[in-house]
Amino acid sequence: MIKYKIHPLADVQTNQIGEGTTIWQFSVVLKQAQIGANCNINALTLIENDVIIGDNVTVKSGVQIWDGLRIENNVFIGPNVTFTNDFTPRSKQRPAEFLKTIIKHQASIGANATIIGGLTIGAYAMIGAGSVVTKDVPNYALVYGNPAKQHGWVCECGTKLNKLTCLSCNKVYTMINNALTEQNRTEQNSRK
Repeated sequence: MIKYKIHPLADVQTNQIGEGTTIWQFSVVLKQAQIGANCNINALTLIENDVIIGDNVTVKSGVQIWDGLRIENNVFIGPNVTFTNDFTPRSKQRPAEFLKTIIKHQASIGANATIIGGLTIGAYAMIGAGSVVTKDVPNYALVYGNPAKQHGWVCECGTKLNKLTCLSCNKVYTMINNALTEQNRTEQNSRK
């Protein structure tokens, strides 16, 4: 019994697909790709072999996910996001190894953003539409522009923080060793 849905106009060569995932028309997924459960892979996408996608990931139309990408759970990738995996591309010349790019859990990447290969996009980070990301992005960071620069912090719910407090869900964050942490988590960890 098939526990995922593949549109008849998609070319899906892998069988490493989690339960509840949907892959829409005109998508190409190569044989060794791994896709988690409850993902939504929209139309007109390409997923190469050396790719691992976690659970509950949304990949909007027009996205190519090249060899070397690791996408953790609950990530949102907006329409026409561009990933790269080679600093010195040449026609008919493959590098010995493609760059590894990691998109941490709950990160969101806005439409038409470009992510240069070899980076890590932190957990809960928010990348603004049209941004060109050329360096690692910390957890919870809000970045946008060309080149992308940090313009604040975002809550786990996605709202921009005001003085490390979310005005939407009232979570409070604290900065420890130059890293943002949700305050309740910090207090729970200190009690252990």
